[in-house]
Amino acid sequence: MNKKEINEIKKNFTPDSGLFSINRVMMSFVDGEGNVRCTVNKGYHELEPDEAEVIMETLKKTLSGTLGKNLSEYPFPNESYTEGGAQHTIYAALKDKFENEETNKAFIERVTSNYAAGTAYALISAVCTYTVIRRAKDDTKTDDDFEHTFMVTACCPSQTADDGLYYNGEEESIFKKINNEMIISKAPQDGFFYPVFSDRQTDINSVMYYTKSPKKPNLSMVEDVLDCTFVYTCEGEKERFRAVLTAVCGEELDYGIITSVNDIIEDVIAQNKNETEPPVIDAPRMKNILAETGISDERISTVDEIFEQIVGEGTLRASNLVESKVTLAASAITVNVGKDATDKVRTSLIGGRKCLVIDLDDPNLTINGIDTTVDLKEDADVQ
Repeated sequence: MNKKEINEIKKNFTPDSGLFSINRVMMSFVDGEGNVRCTVNKGYHELEPDEAEVIMETLKKTLSGTLGKNLSEYPFPNESYTEGGAQHTIYAALKDKFENEETNKAFIERVTSNYAAGTAYALISAVCTYTVIRRAKDDTKTDDDFEHTFMVTACCPSQTADDGLYYNGEEESIFKKINNEMIISKAPQDGFFYPVFSDRQTDINSVMYYTKSPKKPNLSMVEDVLDCTFVYTCEGEKERFRAVLTAVCGEELDYGIITSVNDIIEDVIAQNKNETEPPVIDAPRMKNILAETGISDERISTVDEIFEQIVGEGTLRASNLVESKVTLAASAITVNVGKDATDKVRTSLIGGRKCLVIDLDDPNLTINGIDTTVDLKEDADVQ
């Protein structure tokens, strides 16, 4: 699924859309030890309005965030469709629309026995239908509309309410109360969307994984629940990119090169902001970026080999590589520089010592929250 297709589903994921409906909802509460304490299975129309609203809000969040960070599409391995595999189990429950006790049980067991939540949680799943309207090149409606039936699943952490002091307005009293009720978060920690909606078609061989925490996705959901092979986290991609940049540039790598590369990748993202597929950095694009920064041809000639060694045959998502600020760190010193002020920082040799120099257009400074100014005489030794 690309950004446009995800947005199409999200836009219609609402009770006001005449093209979308939630057919049936199945919810299980799982305790901290992984035991299923209860399961509720209802038609969406049977839910109380307030309850239905919360469920729709929660499920829609599994399509939120950034593609390539919060949302990652994974192909199922071939063996996953054999009996007992993730694709087989999920597809069977979806095909039966949560109306078959046997396939429901297998689906719940698949998730709850493999998902390492680390806490109590609610497993909320729904079978939904989206009517896909097809149009010709001249934007006229065609007669080949179809229904994309899919399952969306959210794993929502749960915890007990605050057991501190309470105020009772009727009795005008403050007292200690122990509350054993579990509060289920409306914000899922993990989830998935199946089957994906790709090229405006139903693709039963892929699944879209959602994580609330792109830097710390839950590998058990991807690898154990869904049977898929995990790809790099956004931080993992950044680490590999840094390794490629360091290995290629060698002694030519300096402050100017690092900040220039960051600026160029930001430009790549901006130039592709209206594209449906997020831009990626591969070996050829890496060569172009480094050539633009002035790295020597000798160094650029090593990109293909080094990129393959560190990244392999894949690519790196540009959005995962850019930094919103520049952090300069030395022993006991850390300086954060906003991306719009990177040209104010340079290195110089002063009095025979290597120094980091920050140009100040405005002599006013704030140090430890205290306003002050810089009033220094010009140093004749600055080079």
